[in-house]
Amino acid sequence: MRAAHCTQYGPPGGLEVVERDELEPGPGEVLVRVHAAAVNFPDVLLVANRYQVRAPLPFTPGSEFAGVVAALGPGVAGPPVGSPVAGAVLTGAFAEQVVVPVTGLRPVPDGLDMVHAAAFHVTYATAYHSLVTVGQGTAGEWAAVLGAAGGVGSAAVDIATRLGMRVVAAASSQERLAVARALGAEAGVDYVREDLKTRIRELTGGEGAHLVVDPVGGDHAEAALRALRRGGRFVTVGYADGKIPRIPLNLVLLKDAVVRGFEIRMLRRYAPDAVAAGDQALARMVRDGMRPLVSRVHPLAEVASALTDVARRRTTGKVVIDMTDGVEPAVRTWAVGDAS
Repeated sequence: MRAAHCTQYGPPGGLEVVERDELEPGPGEVLVRVHAAAVNFPDVLLVANRYQVRAPLPFTPGSEFAGVVAALGPGVAGPPVGSPVAGAVLTGAFAEQVVVPVTGLRPVPDGLDMVHAAAFHVTYATAYHSLVTVGQGTAGEWAAVLGAAGGVGSAAVDIATRLGMRVVAAASSQERLAVARALGAEAGVDYVREDLKTRIRELTGGEGAHLVVDPVGGDHAEAALRALRRGGRFVTVGYADGKIPRIPLNLVLLKDAVVRGFEIRMLRRYAPDAVAAGDQALARMVRDGMRPLVSRVHPLAEVASALTDVARRRTTGKVVIDMTDGVEPAVRTWAVGDAS
């Protein structure tokens, strides 16, 4: 099988595509024939050895994928071979095959092709739970979303708007703000040219945001925290800026604010019921027409340039690696409860 191959830490331009041995699923595992895999900023950080956890060399990067079940490991009763599934791993998804625990798979929602399914599973779940499960956002509240034209950011704008929240999108250019407005953002802040705290407060009638979702970090995090109203909630989701912010805790005290961290793998481990409820809510939104914003699709041969574009912030929404030249699998019905 073909797979992206990282043999030394550094810029993603050093990735190569190589031939590797076919994979075999072990007990409790499923072999998936990957049809598409989405590029996420943590993939860039893992290749550079700058992520919270380390991937030992050599490794195949890639975390978010969609494909069809190719084989079941010992003790696995389902999903049936041929079922369309989506899932996530720390590494290994930029390949024609991936092995994953059966508990880490989800059905592809009706209405999504494989490219959009690959861009949906982790990114939209992260955005939904940041807004709702952790952020406790409700209709009518102001939600400020940083990095609003990126993967998680654009998903958060889309979901928040559909849930009736009023969205202030924050991004690094007017072009990127236009992307967020097309997804439903009511207002926008160009945080390169405008003061983030001041503009959010102005746009929310002087009160500040009820909720901030921050997948960016860096110097913008403190300004966004200062833009909260009293009793507001701040959810830190990631650090696409490349710099982990240091927040003065007296701001939390003075604002009576709640600051929460969120990581989707932890929620899946410790709150599976919340994950299931979120999956159902997202499936309803897909039925109502919601689709991930996919700005570019690359073949596996271009995986290095795809990651480079994400690293240099040349993209909006999601970038996806297509392993199949657009050939879709046959669709079979599968629900989470069918797996064991």
